Amino acid sequence: MSKSLVDILHVMTVPDSFIFLRGQAAFMGAHGIRLGAVAGPGKGPAGFAAEEDVLVRYIALGRQFSPLADLRALVQLIRVMRKLRPRLVQAHTPKGGLLGMTAAFATGVPARIYHMRGLPLETAQGPLRVILSVVERVSCRLAHRVVFESPSLRDRASSMSLVGASKMRVPGLGSGNGVDARVRYAPSAELDAAALELRARHTIPPDAPVAAFVGRIAVDKGFVELAKAWQIAHARTPDAWLLIAGPDDARDGVPASVREALEADPRVVWLGSMDDPRPVYVASQLLLLPSHREGLPNVVLEAAALSRPIITTRATGCRDSIVDGVTGTLVDVGDAVALGRVLSEYLNDAARCKREGAAGRAWVLAEFAPERVWRFFLREYAALLGDPAIAQD
Repeated sequence: MSKSLVDILHVMTVPDSFIFLRGQAAFMGAHGIRLGAVAGPGKGPAGFAAEEDVLVRYIALGRQFSPLADLRALVQLIRVMRKLRPRLVQAHTPKGGLLGMTAAFATGVPARIYHMRGLPLETAQGPLRVILSVVERVSCRLAHRVVFESPSLRDRASSMSLVGASKMRVPGLGSGNGVDARVRYAPSAELDAAALELRARHTIPPDAPVAAFVGRIAVDKGFVELAKAWQIAHARTPDAWLLIAGPDDARDGVPASVREALEADPRVVWLGSMDDPRPVYVASQLLLLPSHREGLPNVVLEAAALSRPIITTRATGCRDSIVDGVTGTLVDVGDAVALGRVLSEYLNDAARCKREGAAGRAWVLAEFAPERVWRFFLREYAALLGDPAIAQD
């Protein structure tokens, strides 16, 4: 298509995020578009570069903002772009967005997309809020398009005057890569067996009501409210269990007293980080995500695809991830009492869980198929590059 070594170059903070391109790279390759990806050091998805045919480069790009380190990362990123000569750069998250858009602008990349996967600015305080406000405005200003993970994230950015309406795009009802509900997140005998094994390993009776939380152990994820809600629900449903899967967040850690109270409860099981949370979803009756903000929570769509109802909040991103009263229930952000009451209701109503879980799977299949999201990006690439031929199936 050109002298470019890659057509689209994705800039991400950490290689773990390459998982958001799973399947998308092969789809783009079938349309004559080769993807490249740049991230900071770390371990990405096993076999990603070879399986997806993605040209991967690593630079000294960290999560935290640091003037000197970020300047060095920017210089490295500019060198990568000069070598690979991408036709379009798509940069993700505030840090990746700032450096990716700045490097793309500096090297004259003809088309630039800032992919806003969430808005940490929304809940930030003090100096960090000022920094994030500047970062978001610069990234949006340098981008030709700003793609949002969900309609409510777009609306929140608009209300904060971060970007003009002409640049805004959302893939359908949201998501950055869709959810493979037909294969990877489809109910199966293998997943049922893995879920039963997980229960047995932690001495959870096969018929006990179980709720699950999957995500970072962080204040922003509503973990403090989750702990309070669990106390309320468990008092009403003594035979219930709670599964917690996810890493500790050193930047936004929960108070020690909150964690200690949950660790003292023998019916709370800590699973730690999991590369594959599917057995956790299937071993549970429902998923609980009381987050304060999201882009569009993947764990919600994944659990829904596996026929699990969801309790989440009316926060940005979260409220787009379910159909309230149909595939789950929304509660107000920070309302631990309401969260506990609703959680108890679900734990004591298996028929409701089954009904709303089935509705959730049908909704994800209808609205969040990966191909729908990939075709959205294909159209955007064609428009920005002035090459309508690449958008033809």
